[in-house]
Amino acid sequence: MEFVHKSVLFNETVKALNAENKIIVDGTAGGGGHSGELAKYAKKVIAVDRDPDAVSVLKKRLGGKNNVTIVHNTFSNIKSILNELNITGIDGFLLDLGVSSFQLDTADRGFSFHKDALLDMRMSKSGLSARDVVNTYSEEELSNVIYKYGEEKFSRRIASNIVKKRSDKPIETTFELVDIIKSSMPQKALRDGHPARRTFQAIRIEVNGELDELKTALDNAFDCLNIGGRIAVITFHSLEDRIVKEKFNDWCRGCICPKEFPVCVCGNKPKGKTLKSISPSEKELEENPRARSARLRVFEKY
Repeated sequence: MEFVHKSVLFNETVKALNAENKIIVDGTAGGGGHSGELAKYAKKVIAVDRDPDAVSVLKKRLGGKNNVTIVHNTFSNIKSILNELNITGIDGFLLDLGVSSFQLDTADRGFSFHKDALLDMRMSKSGLSARDVVNTYSEEELSNVIYKYGEEKFSRRIASNIVKKRSDKPIETTFELVDIIKSSMPQKALRDGHPARRTFQAIRIEVNGELDELKTALDNAFDCLNIGGRIAVITFHSLEDRIVKEKFNDWCRGCICPKEFPVCVCGNKPKGKTLKSISPSEKELEENPRARSARLRVFEKY
């Protein structure tokens, strides 16, 4: 299958990075949409992805561009990536988070609850898999993961039924898991979107360590950012967006002294400013329904 991914808020993101003659890191390069467009303006684009399928496609699509460097790695390792490339600072850092359309639509990657396949969900195609989580985590661990990362109110019942089912035989496929989830929920809940969406999201986040990866990446990217440099992040659910929003707010915060102090003694000053926070237009939502929960946040460093 060809690596196809329709980037959300594409033009807004490219414009926000102000890439003219700059050094830009695309931490989630995927099929190369953002990286290819940024390369038209930037001095250098470092296209990073942990998915080996994406890296193969990037080499075919962008490998001939002199100002593009393709790196197979995770975006949280931005400091070591730049160190290996002898780059001391960057002017832009882009993250287009979540799972790509290619990963969802490729059945054997095991990301989609609409396609029957072996449970996998590994963006890197290595390490802990969804099958491992479903079949080896304790009932309490499963319940916590599904509730914390999926915000699923039926997490305890789903976890309990997973443990019961796997006592007969291992749970191997996406549809087996979907059936367990459906049987764990009341009829009314089954009509509120796809019943497996939250649980699949939770397991995927656990498998790929997505939220910890994001927190580490933002801190490391800030340290690598030149004055005037920008970080642009596209999120697709509230857990991601909350992390980005809080991190940007922390960097924008000035004095943190108690209100009763007559003068500032902490010396804390804002490290930058948030430039924008936008959602897709109605037109984009009509053209790409998967964009419905997306939000772009952009920060500029002082």
